Amino acid sequence: MITSLQSPHVEAVKALLGSRGVKERRERGRYVIESVQNIKAALASSETEIESIFYTQEGLERLGSFSHANLIEVSPQVMKAMTDTVSPQGVLAIARLKRRALSELQGLKSGKFAYFWQIQDPGNAGTIIRTADAFGFDAVIFSDSSVDVYSPKVIRSTAGSFWQTKVLDEVSVADIKAFAEKTDSNLFATKADAPLSLMDAARESLGKPSIWIFGNEARGLPPEVEVSLGAKSVSIPMAGKTESLNLATAASVVMYAVANAGK
Repeated sequence: MITSLQSPHVEAVKALLGSRGVKERRERGRYVIESVQNIKAALASSETEIESIFYTQEGLERLGSFSHANLIEVSPQVMKAMTDTVSPQGVLAIARLKRRALSELQGLKSGKFAYFWQIQDPGNAGTIIRTADAFGFDAVIFSDSSVDVYSPKVIRSTAGSFWQTKVLDEVSVADIKAFAEKTDSNLFATKADAPLSLMDAARESLGKPSIWIFGNEARGLPPEVEVSLGAKSVSIPMAGKTESLNLATAASVVMYAVANAGK
């Protein structure tokens, strides 16, 4: 059992979660998974390689039965020092960071994809991934200069969905455009005053791959990006007086409409 806060294991985990976490995760090719729900989802995924699981006795009981070669018991005090949460659940895993390629998404004849341009809020990113899982989207794709999808806040807020839908990051506008052309995908981008309504666009998207594009929380999607992609502008009809929805809410509405189009 590890009882020392100066243990190399403790320092290594804290480095992945600290202020330099993005750099550490990229250089070491590792990321941290917290919470029983997330670790169970990661263990069930054939595409995720978990290197180590740190646990307290209470945490191991919560996690239940599973097989893993590298189990490391730690004291409750050490677990508290290692985690990024206020109330740790007594279990924490280190996994290999595997970045997906757009080529993995080819061949999906009616694939549903969401592309997010330079979003910054980890809570939004996690909610979006969870929503995409709920409504059967095949992948959530984040542009370069977006939030780090392997940050602990993003991972936690996905509530296990990170391992249920494909998540891609560092995908440029040029790359998503090339992918759309190669797969003959429809491209749609939300815009407040667009004449094409969401319901009509959702029905139009049936039968072939579609990519739904969303902009930054504060700035939205720059017109030049929309023009470069050749995306159709789509509006979300609203009966009230509010002028806009926040990003995660707008994405949820769009994904629900797309999932239920034609039903």
